[in-house]
Amino acid sequence: MKVERQLHIISTGKQPLEQFVAICARVHPYVDVIHVREKMKTAREISEFLTALIRRGIPPKKIVVNDRIDVAVVFGVKGVQLAHHSLPVRQVKRHFPSLSVGCSVHSLEEAMEAEKSGADYCIYGHVFPTASKLGEPPRGIESLQNVVHHVNIPVIAIGGICSDNAEQVLQAGAHGIAVMSAVFCAKDPVGEAKKLAKIVKKMA
Repeated sequence: MKVERQLHIISTGKQPLEQFVAICARVHPYVDVIHVREKMKTAREISEFLTALIRRGIPPKKIVVNDRIDVAVVFGVKGVQLAHHSLPVRQVKRHFPSLSVGCSVHSLEEAMEAEKSGADYCIYGHVFPTASKLGEPPRGIESLQNVVHHVNIPVIAIGGICSDNAEQVLQAGAHGIAVMSAVFCAKDPVGEAKKLAKIVKKMA
């Protein structure tokens, strides 16, 4: 089965609501999924992000909420992205079958476990060096290829990805790319989103 390549953008957790929403409103036509990843914020604060995004015309079915299943269900968004500290994938899928459930993984074993648990896809990384993981060696392209080869669910690559290396990641077999600073910290977020979208489309 052919899986459509995707471009995911993920909030940095450092930008004020207004700035984040303003960028999303301009780039969302070029991206497939917008992740609200705000680890330090409460459910109420995250709900303010979602309310603002939807008011600016971003379709709820394009939005994924990290960890907060309650907020995702209340707003009827696309899905949730779970981490090692989150509720188990199997439990979430059983109680909320309409939610798309992604899993953040950092090894082949974790990716295989995510698939076994019923995750719809996994986000694997970090592939390249990135400022958000200073001091942690990147896992690299070969490691990404190994994960893609051993699981049947889509693998979205993350970590240090930009328009200069995105093609390399997709050639390695990734079903999509996820970026944070490449778009949200870019001088021209729309220009960068367009470049990435063009690469993803070309590799589809």
